[in-house]
Amino acid sequence: MKLFVLLGPTAVGKTALSLKIAKLLGSPIINCDSRQIYKDMNIGTAAPTKKQLDEVKHYFVNILELQEYYSAAQYETDVIQLINQLQLSHKNLLLSGGSMMYIDAVCNGIDDIPSVDAEIRENLKKRLQTEGLEPLRNELRLLDPEYYNVVDLKNPKRIVHALEICYTSGKPYSAFRIKQKKERPFQIIKIGLRRERKDLFDRINTRVDTMMKEGLLEEARSLYPYRHLNALNTVGYKELFKYIEGTWDLDFAIEKIKKNTRDYAKKQMTWFLHDKDICWFAPNEEEITNFIEKNIKSIR
Repeated sequence: MKLFVLLGPTAVGKTALSLKIAKLLGSPIINCDSRQIYKDMNIGTAAPTKKQLDEVKHYFVNILELQEYYSAAQYETDVIQLINQLQLSHKNLLLSGGSMMYIDAVCNGIDDIPSVDAEIRENLKKRLQTEGLEPLRNELRLLDPEYYNVVDLKNPKRIVHALEICYTSGKPYSAFRIKQKKERPFQIIKIGLRRERKDLFDRINTRVDTMMKEGLLEEARSLYPYRHLNALNTVGYKELFKYIEGTWDLDFAIEKIKKNTRDYAKKQMTWFLHDKDICWFAPNEEEITNFIEKNIKSIR
């Protein structure tokens, strides 16, 4: 069985092309977007439309409540289990998205990190809100100096997650970070989409304007009561929450969405360019189709 992975930065054109590739492969689409997996965030995450969902079967779209915790490790487990089921009836499958760690989890595996105790997670979450990041950083320095020396100390999510593992397991988080690539019982073929920077940034700016016309602000208002949840720590929503709170005016918030989305796209490309297994294409349907057809016919 061959798993084709369609990846690339946000707004590059993955969604439209994924539908055509899925039909070519006779495959459903295994979605790989860490935010589209949640319900009620359709506009801000550019989730597939109802028409697109009806056109091709999708997995991992709109399946989680906002309050539910989900991780790259859980995604790896769930997707590998799904692939094992689907490969009984499919010779080729398509995974499509831009969430770097989720793609990496499926293709390379993620370290076997223990599940976090719910009470520990909730306690650390409350402490972050009430005490701030600095006391938690100091705890991590004492509990796991090795990870403390390499982690982004400004990233609360990573600091808290490391402490969750320390307290749940009684061991340093770094003890679980062996980064050993897992063998997969299927062939992985990665197709990367890229555009010239100006073209990509223009598409991002236009897409944000389109989202606003489609009702992103109203969607953000409906989600405002849940703004403290990790799922809502997402570009597009967190900027509009500032407007709703009266901190920013609307035009400024929209410009910040565009800038932060462009910054995220740059981060995605930096991550992907380190992967030498990716075959890169401009979003040219004919070239990509020819590439896929050759790989379908080839014998591993």
